[in-house]
This record gives sequence, structure tokens and C-alpha cells, in this order.
Amino acid sequence: MTFFPHLGELGSAAMQLVLLAGVALVLPSVVNPADSRHRTVLFAIAFFFALRYAWWRGTQTLAPVGLSVDFAASISLFLIELMALIGSLSAFVIMSRIKLRSREADEHAGWWGEELPRVAILIATYNEDKDVLERTIVGAKAVDHPRKEVVVLDDSRRDWLRDFCAEENVRYMRRPDNKGAKAGNINAALERLAQDPEPPDFVAVLDADFVPHRGFITRCLSLFHDPEVGLVQTPQHFFNPDPIQHNFGLSRSYPDEQRFFFDHMQPSRDGWGIAFCCGTSSMCRFSALQDIGGLPTESVTEDFMLTLTLQNHGWRTAYLAEPLTEGLAPEGLKEYVTQRARWCLGLMQIVRSSIGPFRRSNLRLRDRWSMVDSVFYWTTTFPFRIAAIIFPLLYWYGNVIVVNATLPDVLSYFGSYFVWILLVLNLLSRGMVVPVLNDVSQLIGAVPISRAAFTGLFRPQGHPFSVTAKGGDRSQVIVQWRMMMPFLLAFALTLGGLLLGIFVDRFAYNDAGDGKWVILFWTVYNLVVLATTCMACIELPRAEVHVADKPERVTFSTEEASWNLWITALTMDTVRLRGVSFPADTHGDLEIEGVPGPIEAFVLSATEDGARLQLMANEAQRDALFLRFYAEGNEPGVGRVRASALLSDIAQRLSLSHR
Repeated sequence: MTFFPHLGELGSAAMQLVLLAGVALVLPSVVNPADSRHRTVLFAIAFFFALRYAWWRGTQTLAPVGLSVDFAASISLFLIELMALIGSLSAFVIMSRIKLRSREADEHAGWWGEELPRVAILIATYNEDKDVLERTIVGAKAVDHPRKEVVVLDDSRRDWLRDFCAEENVRYMRRPDNKGAKAGNINAALERLAQDPEPPDFVAVLDADFVPHRGFITRCLSLFHDPEVGLVQTPQHFFNPDPIQHNFGLSRSYPDEQRFFFDHMQPSRDGWGIAFCCGTSSMCRFSALQDIGGLPTESVTEDFMLTLTLQNHGWRTAYLAEPLTEGLAPEGLKEYVTQRARWCLGLMQIVRSSIGPFRRSNLRLRDRWSMVDSVFYWTTTFPFRIAAIIFPLLYWYGNVIVVNATLPDVLSYFGSYFVWILLVLNLLSRGMVVPVLNDVSQLIGAVPISRAAFTGLFRPQGHPFSVTAKGGDRSQVIVQWRMMMPFLLAFALTLGGLLLGIFVDRFAYNDAGDGKWVILFWTVYNLVVLATTCMACIELPRAEVHVADKPERVTFSTEEASWNLWITALTMDTVRLRGVSFPADTHGDLEIEGVPGPIEAFVLSATEDGARLQLMANEAQRDALFLRFYAEGNEPGVGRVRASALLSDIAQRLSLSHR
């Protein structure tokens, strides 16, 4: 149907996109993202565009039916795309609701009365360094809850950690083996806690690299006013950029890759009652854990399975979307991909386990749907990214019909669907869906994640448990050649196919259907995505840097005089001051609010408007700095896309790559 016949087919299709773009300007003033009714309307329209697109693809764009390569390729791409679309529709249904519990937490603060619940904070550790563990232990000790016990669960049986825990006056546990990995480690601790004269009422779980904010326990406890709530999960925030942010220099303008899930998908899941445990930054009722016999060990993602097991026994999970902890994101691409492949494998193990979606149990239909939705995400999103790179090559090198469609139809059917979804998701997620960057974050791990998805479905056990490495030396540029090579090869083949089509007459196919304009645009877009993915494989040096939360005055004193200066940057070891320039090796004392006593310091180098100082803090001062960086303040990093800053950061990164 041509809506604007006087503009012609192409003009009419383009006008549809212009109208949708105009709607995007109006929606923010009339839509409340926290209102589930508004969200339902937006996603109902998305459903219409999605089904319209799927019908068009299945009835008008496929190669003629027959025993031919054209039909095999065309129908294969359509089926892969259709499965991914079904996964998207399921996600749309989930996101049509949202539940935010901060007001509920406020209303039920202190529901327990005069007698505070007893809480054990479990810090599970395997191979982390002292620098990583120290800040977590110090932060856990500083949580505002008098009746708490910090318990370090050491699965590497390290004597130095035992001695450090004794110095910090926290409880230390080890076990003779590593059976059950992290879940087994926690279960061993639960058995010992149950034997205490006064067992805990609640158990909080922290990964070794996650530091709780001071209000972590109090805010989580408030949601346990409902006796049916067995577990409360809070979001994971990160004080360092993930590899995508860092390698593109986007840490000030583009959120980490997990923000969409924790800030938007989990509250939507909670709206349906299917939010799930993500391991660290969670708190569980001790009686609920005893009821189910501890954490399940059938999956390497014991956290998701814990939620299902609790639900199977009548316990509910609640999600509190507040920044109450912050931790260390994977710093390298290998670790980044390994972590996500492990999550994928764990989900497949759950699906094949005794509590899978098609097994007899007490799970609700929505819990089973939750698992199926996750299966669709892992088994369709990443294979589709691979297919999107491969199928255009069949056109350029094999004269194969991939998509047989005219450009006006593509704009009308696909363009309308794509534009609407893009504007709705960005409206509801504060602009977090950036096309090329979103594709890169999925493509970079598509092969190992797809492998994990299907091997996990057909051979769920027999895979080693992989711990995500954190810390380490990141002081040099590292080119991940093995990760980059498939993308370099795909880029070369894609560019070669495009050049053949342009410059060699016999390759400029005109008999491979009407989809050549589609393939042309698709190919150019793939070149951009592949080039960007290759750039992401160049890991830039990084150092842990914490900029002062807000401008503040400090006092720097030497033997000659004292100066009131401004902090411009502050880390555990260094500080940059603005106001007075000092010669190198100048010694003095630095007074920072909230840090006990003056910190001994000396000037490393002068800057244009001040100096950079080396801090020589004692243990008490180091603890105070840990608390300042990790346990206090609001959400670390950025929680939304800053469009102008994003463009500026990308331009700067591109300029650096050409030097």
C-alpha cells in the first residue's frame, strides 16, 4: 500500500520513516517510562510492526521454492531471522511492564522493630589478589548494620588470606576441596553457619571484587517485610569501564554493556515476578536457603537456578533497582567473552536440569517462559549476528538470492519496524541502544557464545568452570590477534565482494533478485561494524583511576607554608592538585576530608596548573580512601548515553588510531 502516491513508491516509503521520526520528538513529552500502561501501548505498536515485517519477509522476499541454492539460502536466513524476531517479541512482552521498589523500601524501612536481624556477608573468593579483596573486606566491614558478620570463603586455601582476615577481624573459612565450585563453596559455609550458636537470619553474597555501599544491608532488608520474599537482588555497577567502553574511550559517554539488563530488563522482569538472582549483590533469607538445601550445583550459573529453586518451593525474588554495590568489570576482551559464554552455558544447563521448563515441577508458567525467553536470547541473537555477516557474501561471490525485495518495500516494512523499535527502546532506556556499538558488543563474542549455547543444549555437562580473571597488568597495548582474525577475514571478503560488484562487470549481478540495493546497504553497514569490531580488539593500556566525585578544597602543607588547593583527580596512590605548581620531589602533608590525619605525600611532577603527588598513606588512611571510592556516593560511571560526548569521544578515538 502506498500511503503518499503523489511522492512515488520510494518517496512514500521514506515519508513513513520521517513521520515515525517526528513521533520520536513528541513521545518523551507524553510517555512516562515508569507507567506500565504507556509501555504496553508502545510495545503493542512494536508487535504490529514486527508481525507486519515478518509477514512481508515470508511472503514477498524469498527466492522461488525449489531444490536450489537460492531457496536454501533465502529460507535459511529467513528462519534464523524469524527465530530472533520471536525472541525479540518475547522481550517486548517482558518490557511492557516495570516495577520499581524504592518507595516500597522506604515505606517498610525498619519493619523488624527494635531487634535487628543478624546478617552474614559472604565473600566468595578463588584466586583474587590482595588489592582486590582488601577493598571488598574493608567495604563490607563499614556497612551500616551493627549485627553483621563478614565471612571470607577461600576456595584456594591461602595462608596469607587467613592471616589478613585475622588482622581485619573478619571470619575466615576454607574447605578441603573445590567440589561444586562457587555454589559448593557457599554451601559449605552455610552448613557451618547453621551450626553457630546464633545462625544468621539473612545471608548477603558478594563476589570478591564487589564492594557494598554503606546502606546495602538496610535497603535490602526492607523488602523482606513480605514473608514470601526469599531473595532480594540489587543491580551490579562497575567502577571501571568494560572493554568496549575502554577500547573506544567511551567511559564518560556510553554506559557499560550490562546497564540495559540491570537498569531496565530486571525491573521489567520484576513487574512479571520473574526477576532472578545474579549472584553477587544479593541477599537471601537463611531459612529459605535451608528449605531448599542450599544453592543448586547443577549449573555453572547457580544464581539463576537458585531463583527457580526458591520459586519451586514457594519463595519469591524481589529486585531493588538501586546502586548499592560496585565492582570490577572484566578488563580484557578474553575475560569479557569468557564470562558471557559461561552465563550462556549455565542457562543451557538449567534448561536441561531437573527444574527445566518442560520438567514436572511447581514452577509457574511465567517461570518456564522466563527460561525459554533466555534460551531464545542466547541461541538466536548471536547466531543472527554471524548470519548477518555471512549471507551478503553469498550474493557477491555466488549470485545467490538472499533477499528479493525492492528498496521502497525495505524502507516501508523493515525501516518502519527498525525505527520504531529504536526510538521506543531508547526512550525507555535513556538512549542506551546505539546501533553500531550494540552490534559490536554482540558480534565480538558471537562465535564462542553460539558454540556454548548449542553444545550446552546437547551436552550440558562436562564443561570446565571458568573463573573470570580480574586485575593483572594492563599497562601496555595488547592486540588480540586471534579474536580479531575472523573479523579481519570477514572485512576483507566483504570489501572484496563489494569491489567486485562495482568494478567487474561479470560480478555485477542483475539476476539475483531485486535485493541488490538491500545487499549494498547491508554490505556497507557490515564494513562499518566489522572495522569497529577489529578496532575493539586493540586493547588500550588502562589504570584504575578515580576522579573526585565533586570539586573540593584540600590543604597541602610543606615546611615553608600551607596552601588551599583544588583536587582534580584522586586515586589510591596519587592526587592531582590545581592552584599552585610545585617542583618535583617537594615533600609535604595532604589533608583530605574524611581521611584521618594528614597523608604524607611528595610531588611526582608539575602540571600546567598544579602538580601530581604520590600519596604515602598508612593502613587507616588506605581504608578511608577505599570507603570514599567504593562504599560512598551514588552510581559509578554513566547510566545513560550522552550523545554529544559520545560523538566527541568516537572522533577522538579515531584520530588517535591514525597517529
